[in-house]
Amino acid sequence: MRKVRLYDTTLRDGSQGEGISYSVIDKIRIAQELDKIGVHYIEGGWPGSNPKDMEFFLNIAKKRLKNSCIVAFGSTRRPHIDASSDNNLKAILKSQCKSVAIFGKTWDLHVKDVLKTTLEENVNMISDSVRFLSGKGMDVFYDAEHFFDAYSANQEYSLKCLFAAQEAGAKAVVLCDTNGGAMTSRVVSIIRQVRPKIKVWLGIHCHNDSGLAIANSVCAVEEGCDIVQGTINGYGERCGNADLIPIIGNLRLKLGFDCIGKEKLKELTHISHFVSEISNMKQRNDQPYTGASAFAHKAGVHINAVMKNPRSYEHLDPALVGNRRRILVSELAGKTGMLIRAKGLNLDLNKEDPKTKRILKLVQSLEHQGYHFEAAEASFDLLMKRALKKYKNFFELEGFRVVIEKQSDKKITSEAIMKLKVKGITEHTAAEGDGPVNALDNALRKALSEFYPTLSRMHLSDFKVRVLDEKSGTAARVRVLIQSQDESDNWSTIGVHENIIEASWQALVDSIEYKLLKDQSK
Repeated sequence: MRKVRLYDTTLRDGSQGEGISYSVIDKIRIAQELDKIGVHYIEGGWPGSNPKDMEFFLNIAKKRLKNSCIVAFGSTRRPHIDASSDNNLKAILKSQCKSVAIFGKTWDLHVKDVLKTTLEENVNMISDSVRFLSGKGMDVFYDAEHFFDAYSANQEYSLKCLFAAQEAGAKAVVLCDTNGGAMTSRVVSIIRQVRPKIKVWLGIHCHNDSGLAIANSVCAVEEGCDIVQGTINGYGERCGNADLIPIIGNLRLKLGFDCIGKEKLKELTHISHFVSEISNMKQRNDQPYTGASAFAHKAGVHINAVMKNPRSYEHLDPALVGNRRRILVSELAGKTGMLIRAKGLNLDLNKEDPKTKRILKLVQSLEHQGYHFEAAEASFDLLMKRALKKYKNFFELEGFRVVIEKQSDKKITSEAIMKLKVKGITEHTAAEGDGPVNALDNALRKALSEFYPTLSRMHLSDFKVRVLDEKSGTAARVRVLIQSQDESDNWSTIGVHENIIEASWQALVDSIEYKLLKDQSK
């Protein structure tokens, strides 16, 4: 079994994704989780670019990591100066890292048009920088920026850049598809030509601008690359980087490469959700291996088959990667989907049970009114428990009022005033919010936080409103779907009503109560 090293750049390349900004604490927490699953290298940031990255390196050096090596990132020296005088390289030394990745130009277009220097000086920049850092005892990864474009434009020069890094003492050279435009066949062809010429580790770093980053990375490993770079969930600039989650699944489970311990594969779903949570990004339901829909079945034929033999419609056992099979409740699934869902909740139902027929009739009635339980499994779980009298509410609403005020300066404020009974105690709270639903959420949490402190670890990640009968105009019935998530899971809830506030409240309450029920069962 050939060993492949995993190189994660979530904290550096991933943080360049739109809408993502990590604090030092965020970066440390992610690094510690990556270490737990056995990622070999974790690129922490660019110590010469900002104080936050340097603070991360100094703090992570105090932590005990069992499996991972922290890597600093930077560029080759500037043109026409000594490597020892380059501020970027000096900052890398201050990071206290044992490993460093420096990128350099391999494409003659970039050397001439971006660096504005000579081809010879660029080669010297690569050689001097690698030699300087390796001479200080660091393991140096040379990231050959834009390599596939460079090789296509000037094969001789691009190889000359790789050889300069190799001869100067680089531990690895990494071929980068920086623009993300390389076709898989072209990546395979170039690596077949380059691999025999490189005596050190060869790495691959792909971006996803053509939607091929995962395929290109996996094929590169099959063609002999020793290191594969990527980010958790594919976060990164523009269209993102290669997603390490399916890359790990494909390499370990499909191709048999030694990249992560088999027992650690079960943590893939957790790490995917954890990084999504810390990044404040909505978890992709359709993400291969770890998405909520990755092993979801809706059609009756599929459900029937997969319950007889999971291999009929699943490419692997979801438990291998810490995920689970989901049977969606819908008009296409009928009683079967409902019974399977009930079994997962330890509810004793069968097809002939009058309670089953009663719940099915209730579901059909609610779906006729506009409910859509396929998209709101958490609400369906609560519905079944309530219908079977297997559920006790965590709180009772005595009433709420929402006030929306538009002031003379055109600023709009929302305030929710709420009265609840929690464990026999009356709570009367008020809270403001960006809108009426946010105000309700804040007021509800304020009332419940003392009784249920775990609510602080969840948040609403998505809010959707759909008008169900457009012809009714402003009196139309609306459907509200809320997606919530915590560090380990995400779930969806639903509300339907002519009043958008009431529909939102229904979905909001289900979301909170599902979280509390989930925590209670642990």
